[in-house]
Amino acid sequence: MGALAASIASHLPSGVSAAVAAVAASPGEVVRRAAGLEDELRELLRLSGGGRGRGGAAAEQGEQTRDRFVRAYERLKSELLNDRAFNFDFTEETRQWVAKMMDYNVPGGKLNRGLSVVDSYMLLRQGTEVDDEDFYLACVLGWCVEWLQASALVLDDITDNAYTRRDNLCWYKLPTVGMSAINDGVLLKCHVQAIIKRYFKEKFYFLDLMELWNEIGLQTAMGQMLDLITTHTGAKDLARYRIQGYRRIVKYKTSYYSFYLPVACALLLNGARLSDYVELKNVLIEMGVYFQIQDDYLDCFGDPEVIGKVGTDIEDYKCSWLIVQAMELANENEMKILYENYGKSDPKCVAEVKSVYRELDLQDIFLEYESRVYKHLVSTIDAETDRAIRDILKSFLKKIYRRKNTLYGKYAYVVLMP
Repeated sequence: MGALAASIASHLPSGVSAAVAAVAASPGEVVRRAAGLEDELRELLRLSGGGRGRGGAAAEQGEQTRDRFVRAYERLKSELLNDRAFNFDFTEETRQWVAKMMDYNVPGGKLNRGLSVVDSYMLLRQGTEVDDEDFYLACVLGWCVEWLQASALVLDDITDNAYTRRDNLCWYKLPTVGMSAINDGVLLKCHVQAIIKRYFKEKFYFLDLMELWNEIGLQTAMGQMLDLITTHTGAKDLARYRIQGYRRIVKYKTSYYSFYLPVACALLLNGARLSDYVELKNVLIEMGVYFQIQDDYLDCFGDPEVIGKVGTDIEDYKCSWLIVQAMELANENEMKILYENYGKSDPKCVAEVKSVYRELDLQDIFLEYESRVYKHLVSTIDAETDRAIRDILKSFLKKIYRRKNTLYGKYAYVVLMP
């Protein structure tokens, strides 16, 4: 076993060895898995760009970009609160409501989607000077993505009857908000159109930009509809939960706006034609599917204090990747348990479902899937001839590969980044 793998094994938290021994074929399983990770970790280091000196400089640059991006939010919020289209009859009470609603829902996350617009634009502009105005326009489009994300989450939390979001109560769960959050979700989406019109109306790509956002809005709404029809409408039947339907929901509900939209915005800002980047779009959509499968895994097996929400996919009868896999693998007795307990809020029922997941080794199956899709994506990225596009795809993969890595169930491990 190499030195890096030995280091990983030595950093396993106390108690993990005993837990692993209970489920693994032998105590040597931990060492075997640590050794198996060595090649993947070295590949991840290669993907992220090399040595520590370079990584430190990139981290510093990333912090500067984030700071400039965050500062842009206050300006955009102020402009919206003073926009004639929104404030012609504003009272101080309504102004305070909108300000509080934006602050509560828009900037509270990790900002990955918004920052991806800026990062992608800067990679496209490698070798050329980016002035403050162009950088700010990238920030504006990045915040538009965050505004869209906020709108989607506000409404999604209501339909899912979710309780927490980003370590806080969901907006609609606040006693003073309730179902008025539905209108707030719509208003947040209206803000996006107002921001785009203010900053890009005179740009030559304005029509393409509006068409992009309208298309993404429709695709996301269609994905939400597919999710709701499958999950909430009609007789509940787990037999409907199949991988083809699952991928269709994820593609439209998540992949387009979370992965393709940020890059498409950067491309348009750089004067590109989106029709020239169809293959890039396909790769980003595949990354989005991987991201959602990962999210489904963390919803069940992740620590709520770390992932920022209490997972409720089982209680909500969600068409998640885990139940789709379980329906393909379960025997008659396990199927009976799933039918009797899935979709119920009773903690005992949730525990029964999770017990079946563990019996089916879905944690191992997920890790195997993740390794397989990662290698495929790396191979696809390496085959890309355009350096800027290659770097953009690398940056996306780096952000999502084994995120929340301390939560990966019974096989804990440490990922060392440069």
